[in-house]
Amino acid sequence: MRIEVKNEFPFIILFLSVILAVFIVLDMSGTVRVVLGLSFVLFFPGYTLIAALFPARDDLNCIERIALSFGLSIAVVPLLGLILNYTPWGIRLYPILLTLWIVTFLLSVIAIHRRNKLSFEKRFMVSLNVEATKWGNLSRMDKILSGALVGTIIFAVGSFYYVTTIPKVGDQFTEFYILGSGGKAEFYPRDIKTGEEKEVILGTVNHEYRPVSYTAEVRMDGYVKTRLGPFQLNHEEENEEPVSFSVDEPHENLKVEFLLFKDGESAPYRSLYLWVNVHE
Repeated sequence: MRIEVKNEFPFIILFLSVILAVFIVLDMSGTVRVVLGLSFVLFFPGYTLIAALFPARDDLNCIERIALSFGLSIAVVPLLGLILNYTPWGIRLYPILLTLWIVTFLLSVIAIHRRNKLSFEKRFMVSLNVEATKWGNLSRMDKILSGALVGTIIFAVGSFYYVTTIPKVGDQFTEFYILGSGGKAEFYPRDIKTGEEKEVILGTVNHEYRPVSYTAEVRMDGYVKTRLGPFQLNHEEENEEPVSFSVDEPHENLKVEFLLFKDGESAPYRSLYLWVNVHE
C-alpha cells in the first residue's frame, strides 16, 4: 500500500514552527516542545533548503531528501549561530528562534513557488510505502544515504541526551559591586566631613553554580570598620545591602576598602575601594 501526502509539506513545517514559537514565548515546557525544538533545529532548515533546490519528484527520492535534510541542518544552523555571534543580539534564545524561523520561512516560500511552477505529476510528494524493502535490493547510493541517515539520527539523539543530562556549568564567579546614592553606579561619596556618615550599597551576585556563604567588610587604614554577614546565596541569587561608614579625623585621599570573603576564607575573594577626602 502506498500513501501520498499531496499537500505542500513546507506549509506543515511553517505551521509547526509557529507552534514552537508560541511554546517558547509562553514559556511552556514538555515533550511537545522538545520534539518540535529538535525538529526545528535538526530537520526543518535542511528540508526547506532541499525542497527549494529540488522541487521535482525525480530530483531526489525520500531517503535522499531525509538524509540530506538532517545533514544540511547540522551544517546550516552552526553557520547561522556564528553569524549571530558577531551581531549585537548574540547567541541567545530569541535571536536564534527568530533567525531560524525567518530562514525556514523564506526557504519554504521559495520551495512552494518553485513547486507550483511544475505540473502536478512532476511535483515531489511525501509518500509512504508500507511494503518493507530488503537491504539487498537497495542501490549502493541508497545504502550509503540510509547509513548516513541512521548515523545522523543517532548523533542527534545522543547529543540531545548529553545536553539535557549533563549539567551546564559555565564560568564560576561572584559579582561584587558598589552603588552610590539612589542605587546607581554614580554619585559615590568623595568629600565628607569628620563624623559624617556616608552610605553606599554593596551588591553580591552568586554565579558559582552552588550555594555560597559570604562575608563583607569595610576597612580604613587596615582597620575593620563594618562587617556584614555571613549571608548565604544560592546560584544566581542576589543580595544588595546598604553599609555606612564615617571618619573621625581629617584625611586626604583616604582609601576605603570593601572586601568580600567566600566560605569563611581568610583571604579576600573580591575587593573594591573608594578614595575620599575628609574635612572638618
